[in-house]
Amino acid sequence: MLGHLLPYADTVFNHRQVSTLLGEVPRLPAGVLTDEFAREVIELGQAVLDGPGLYLWFLGD
Repeated sequence: MLGHLLPYADTVFNHRQVSTLLGEVPRLPAGVLTDEFAREVIELGQAVLDGPGLYLWFLGD
């Protein structure tokens, strides 16, 4: 799912996509994400899964 992030545009993940993303993050090789970013993605993704009708938005530059 991280391959779908666009650096210059907004990217939105729905509930299903967030589930896939959360399974993907721990399997990434060391150094692909910083530990801080990985923790934040997992925390925000879990908030999406715990809430009704929430989305995870990444805002491009």
